[in-house]
Amino acid sequence: MKKRFKVIGILGGMGPQATIDLYQAIIDKTPATRDQEHIPTIIFSYPQVPDRTEAIVGEGESPVPYLIEGAKLLERAGADFILIPCNTAHHFLPEVEKEVAIPIVNMIIETRDYILREKPGIKRVGLLATTGTIRAKVYHRVFEEKGIEILTPNERSQEELVMRAIYQYVKKSGDIPPAKKLLIEAGRKLIALGSEVIIMGCTEVPLALEPRDLPVLLVDPKEVIAELAVRMALSP
Repeated sequence: MKKRFKVIGILGGMGPQATIDLYQAIIDKTPATRDQEHIPTIIFSYPQVPDRTEAIVGEGESPVPYLIEGAKLLERAGADFILIPCNTAHHFLPEVEKEVAIPIVNMIIETRDYILREKPGIKRVGLLATTGTIRAKVYHRVFEEKGIEILTPNERSQEELVMRAIYQYVKKSGDIPPAKKLLIEAGRKLIALGSEVIIMGCTEVPLALEPRDLPVLLVDPKEVIAELAVRMALSP
């Protein structure tokens, strides 16, 4: 039987809800009118991957062996390429890519290129992300290559607004209204600093924030790679 689609692999569980949301986005973006027209997708949800932020700040176990294990599992299962719906995990991507023969989509680069297409000439982009993503400069390096400055909250706002929203409310209790309030405040502070666009650079942030919550373009990297994955899977 002729193969009609490339097979998408999702290395998820970081966190589980973000994995569900990515797959839902892929379904929503697929031009299908019946079950048989949807894209074959292999999902490995691996919540036991150690906390990426803790590893980056030197307080936890490295996630690299777990990420390699998951990527190899997807490769053996028949995936043609891999998506990782975790921003902070991309800090470790070079070490994982060396261990598999199939491509791993770089969500950070794809997000940058999407923003450049949507906002040509942009100079300042705000980032709502975990402390690990910020300290590792996961977004900074990629955007600075194109002359774009990444703006982040000050240390107090990062802990009291962003990390509190992500870890205390979204991850721990799933209590969205207080998380939304904190993230809106953090986003407004970034806009006051000159942010023309804000990246929701942690997969938990879009669970609380909506495009209407702030007066600038809010970019969800998960949506960016979902769109790309559909194009890749449907390409000859």
